[in-house]
Amino acid sequence: MPLHRGNTEASDGDGPRRLSVNPFVGEANPVGGMTEAPPKHRLPDAPMAPSSAYQVVHDELMLDGNSRLNLATFVTTWMEPQATALMAECRDKNMIDKDEYPRTAELERRCVAMLADLWNAPDPSSAVGCSTTGSSEACMLAGMALKRRWMRRNADRYPGARPNLVMGINVQVCWDKFCNFWEVEPRLVPMEGERFHLDPQAAAGLCDENTIGVVGILGSTFDGSYEPIADLCAALDALQERTGLDVPVHVDGASGAMVAPFLDKDLEWDFRLPRVASINTSGHKYGLVYPGVGWALWRDKEALPEELVFRVNYLGGDMPTFALNFSRPGAQVVAQYYSFLRLGREGYRAVQQAAREVAGKVAEDVENLGDFRLLTRGDQLPVFAFTTAPDVTAYDVFDVSRRMREAGWLVPAYTFPPNREDLSVLRVVCRNGFSTDLAELFVDDLSRSLPELRRQPHPTTHDKGAATGFHH
Repeated sequence: MPLHRGNTEASDGDGPRRLSVNPFVGEANPVGGMTEAPPKHRLPDAPMAPSSAYQVVHDELMLDGNSRLNLATFVTTWMEPQATALMAECRDKNMIDKDEYPRTAELERRCVAMLADLWNAPDPSSAVGCSTTGSSEACMLAGMALKRRWMRRNADRYPGARPNLVMGINVQVCWDKFCNFWEVEPRLVPMEGERFHLDPQAAAGLCDENTIGVVGILGSTFDGSYEPIADLCAALDALQERTGLDVPVHVDGASGAMVAPFLDKDLEWDFRLPRVASINTSGHKYGLVYPGVGWALWRDKEALPEELVFRVNYLGGDMPTFALNFSRPGAQVVAQYYSFLRLGREGYRAVQQAAREVAGKVAEDVENLGDFRLLTRGDQLPVFAFTTAPDVTAYDVFDVSRRMREAGWLVPAYTFPPNREDLSVLRVVCRNGFSTDLAELFVDDLSRSLPELRRQPHPTTHDKGAATGFHH
């Protein structure tokens, strides 16, 4: 969660800053009973009518962006009314209280079983997994399991030896957090040329006896491309043959693990590869559920050290749990089961195929405008990245992002990490709900912005670091 400071705003001279309230909500509303505007940064002294409180909050939230036009986020922004109704019915259920809500716990268990089957676990009945608040927590749990397994194998050297984790520099920020919080050295494979993610041979070259694992990303947030998980496993197989080092792989499938099984069935990236020990995904991304739910699965019980699992009383029995959080809502897990039940494999295939087709069409239309160069085309994740063409000098991607925001579109612009800091791009995430009609409107708005952008004497961005949008 982001960190926030307390009230740093100066007072208005007559005491604390107060909200600006419509008289119809406040003094002109005898039913509301609100005689003065409530303060912004401390609790009001007196209560107010629910209708007044609702209107005050509702009006302020109108200044938020429209989530359906947010092409930066991977998270789901539309669900069916039936799913919304189920979530409302379960919003008071605490996911951790499995003895109080046994049917919610059963739906979670079924989702794990479905994912184990979807991801080709050798024996789905022996795979273990859990729901989480999202992929970030799932990655933390997977990383903890990798580190603990390494510690057990190296008990004679640890804590003297420092564990490390190998991954591409394009990983999501949660992996930086994991390494920081759990005191693991991050070993990062940089980008090179037109390769914007991990190189298998380079990753294997960074491994040594202190490597707890290698992370492969099925769907990079930077450009939507899949990392070559099978090639990574082959490189680590060769490493083991040469050195005896047995390095496991975790697949961060935050987005791709809910796309590839339906659209890229022949692509080997999951538990079909014996070196893959664990996989995570975000149910609230291409799993088609509102935030926040994620999933973490391990190939078998051996991949998840028993000492990390806590046991709670579950209907008089033994219920193993593995989580960083304790209390959290059960609504999203129920919505995930609804989506699995509602769509099935063919339904998910249709939804993801439609998103990929929209991404491909928009990418082609953007390329045809002539001012841009595509880095990816949306043919893996329904996501594509593009930058300005070499001959475009009047504006940059940050100017484009600002101009599109004026039309209501949120399109992130950001600079790539080492060794491609010279490259600044825009990225478009196509989700369910971003229809062909909306895509055409997006391209129309982008096209309309170009004449004025072309008339600029030079790009207006002076500090690219400050202008960089959060791209995850």
